Amino acid sequence: MTDDDWMRLALDEARRAAAAGEVPVGAVMVKDGALVATGRNAPVAQHDPSAHAEIVALRAGAAALGNYRLDGCELFVTLEPCAMCAGAILHSRLARVVFGAFDPRTGAVGSVVDLFAEPRLNHRTRVQPGVLAGPCAEILQGFFRQRRDAERENAEPLREDALRTPAARFEALADAPAEGRYVQDLPVLQGWRLHYLDHGATGPDVPTLLCLHGPGEWSYFFRHLMGAPGVRLLAPDLIGFGRSDKPKREDVHRLAWHRDVLLAWLDRLTPGPMVLIHSTGALALAELLVASAAHRFVGVIASPDSGRDGGDAWRAPFGDRGHEAALRALGTVARNVSGPSPDQAAERIRNAMGYFAP
Repeated sequence: MTDDDWMRLALDEARRAAAAGEVPVGAVMVKDGALVATGRNAPVAQHDPSAHAEIVALRAGAAALGNYRLDGCELFVTLEPCAMCAGAILHSRLARVVFGAFDPRTGAVGSVVDLFAEPRLNHRTRVQPGVLAGPCAEILQGFFRQRRDAERENAEPLREDALRTPAARFEALADAPAEGRYVQDLPVLQGWRLHYLDHGATGPDVPTLLCLHGPGEWSYFFRHLMGAPGVRLLAPDLIGFGRSDKPKREDVHRLAWHRDVLLAWLDRLTPGPMVLIHSTGALALAELLVASAAHRFVGVIASPDSGRDGGDAWRAPFGDRGHEAALRALGTVARNVSGPSPDQAAERIRNAMGYFAP
């Protein structure tokens, strides 16, 4: 068994902790190439603030060996030990500790402090960091992401006549932008929750690119425009698409209502001078928006197709037909949504910046 093999066993323990609602950290103790004990986080279940994976494994290992001194033993743990666990490891006289992900908040093996490097302590435990760091970090990130999603759902109630696409539907998409921001308290929204991307500098004088998608699309279409220096990018998911709430009824989806939502949302954000970049499918809504608020826009650019096959990426936000009322009402544009190529994105930004030139 290699260090990677033992760490995979520790990851199995971390997954069991997650399944029990605990922060997913797992540990295994090994001596002379044989498994001695396992442990996983259990402070919630045991009502014990000391029940970290390392402590649970140390207690089980000491009981199995009949000795509180664990000379010659190695501990594999998915997360950098905290000060409590590092102290227990040193007191137990472990020969070596191997960990996966670093913990920048409470790690006591170098991230915050390094107890194992303290010269005044009378025992030396060897340390091997970063073994399977990626998978170890990923399981923690996924756990806390799900917790944040649950907290948001509780804080932002879902209307009875609406659906929300699970966040997991978006995770497999290549180059998908990180989850953005939400607004739900605008009166015109009537309780629907609107998701949008807001990247770059802010302020009344900052040039802004407002990216508008059409039916069968969402903010994913404009992901390559993110990161332009000196420019703010706003890309909403229209109600019924992307990460925004999806009304079950088709009669909600009138272009004039979507326009009113966008205008109220822009009033809230107070962006600087804007260039409207719209996909082909969003032409009708773009024309309606500009006609109603021409003073807001210094220019309009149609976003051409990239010429690359986006496969079924446009379908990702729709779990089933129940989510597709907006498509039925506004028309399905089964286009590719790979978005512009990097060269096209750069050209589009240059064109837009031309509108802002004095």
